[in-house]
Amino acid sequence: MSADTLTLLRTGKLAGVTRLDLCCGLTEFPREIFDLADSLEVLNLTGNRLSTLPDDLPRLKKLRILFCSENDFDHVPPVVAECAGLSMIGFKSNRIGHVEALPPSLRWLILTDNRIDQLPASIGNCLPLQKLMLSGNRLSRLPDEMAACTNLELVRLAANRFETLPEWLLDLPKLAWLAVAGNPCSPSPEVTAEPIGWPDLQLAEKLGEGASGIIHAARRISDDRAVAVKVFKGSMTSDGLPDSERRACLAVGGHPHLIPVLGDLVDHPEGSPGLVMELIGPHYRSLAGPPDFTTCSRDVYAEDAGFSLLAVFRIARGLASAGAALHAKGILHGDFYAHNILRNDDGHALLGDFGAASFYSLGEPAFERLEVLAFGRLLRELLDRCPEEAPALRALQAQCESPVVSDRPSFADVQSALRD
Repeated sequence: MSADTLTLLRTGKLAGVTRLDLCCGLTEFPREIFDLADSLEVLNLTGNRLSTLPDDLPRLKKLRILFCSENDFDHVPPVVAECAGLSMIGFKSNRIGHVEALPPSLRWLILTDNRIDQLPASIGNCLPLQKLMLSGNRLSRLPDEMAACTNLELVRLAANRFETLPEWLLDLPKLAWLAVAGNPCSPSPEVTAEPIGWPDLQLAEKLGEGASGIIHAARRISDDRAVAVKVFKGSMTSDGLPDSERRACLAVGGHPHLIPVLGDLVDHPEGSPGLVMELIGPHYRSLAGPPDFTTCSRDVYAEDAGFSLLAVFRIARGLASAGAALHAKGILHGDFYAHNILRNDDGHALLGDFGAASFYSLGEPAFERLEVLAFGRLLRELLDRCPEEAPALRALQAQCESPVVSDRPSFADVQSALRD
């Protein structure tokens, strides 16, 4: 398909397009792309063999999004810093060892799965930056200048070399989603669960596929029970390592507002790790869809999405209970989002997807207050789609969203407020 796209590009048949996807073994940047300078907004060059970008890249004056993942770059080309309109850059899974400069207009930066051991101080000039994906590198510190990036909302630092996290990081007023598993600063406790053998499972239809694994419906032969089986891919994701997800899921234990994990998958024919979970019926559905290029860090709700005040209250109470249970065990979910929440018509909610989960030492309340901010944002989204007035819930939401981290309530406090 992309080879055909390249032919169309070279014959001038893509004039006026706003997005171009090319994945066809490119070793050089096709100069014909500049013929689209007056229209091109999204350029996706993922999956090629590129190691350089042209010095005149800023000629693409409307370019907002640039993907160069899964190529052969050993550094982020400095020319990208000269592209004044870039809001999103992706250089995942290259061989990048250093970053020299970045455009100050960035909102979303993806450098997952590289060899980066330090970032330039100039990243502190990226004041609009909201999402920063750095998992799977060799970082042991962040530049102090990044404390100026007060719009940061989501940060992925999993599988790096942090002995400690910068003090300013957990004080950022808008940071709501953080992943730090796989660093020396994040505990990695041993977990045990019932082993469930692959031969005891009869797989059925595929239910879904995420960055970390593939989920199938299945039947457990020994007790004829319908289950779901997640087999991890074993590769680095933007959130971190699948084994961190597995450990967190197994450590959670049972809770009425968390998707139940039944056991640890063993004896997979390819040695792949996995989990066996309770099969959630179709009467549960996702609260929302994940963020897109435009919303950046905000979930996307259906245009007709609406919630009664009773449903909002039940969802909020259930999720506050789940949050309290997780943080009582020193577990940061890290991805407390509507798109990771299932709910039924009665407002019963289930929090899932522990791909960004991290362990932390109890007695460090900033991690919980960070997650409370994510809860507050979720509560705001639900209330904005509720036709009824709810002054008490609005007041709670405002507390949870306080820009001063220490002023936010704990999940136990939120639970108490929701019982009143």
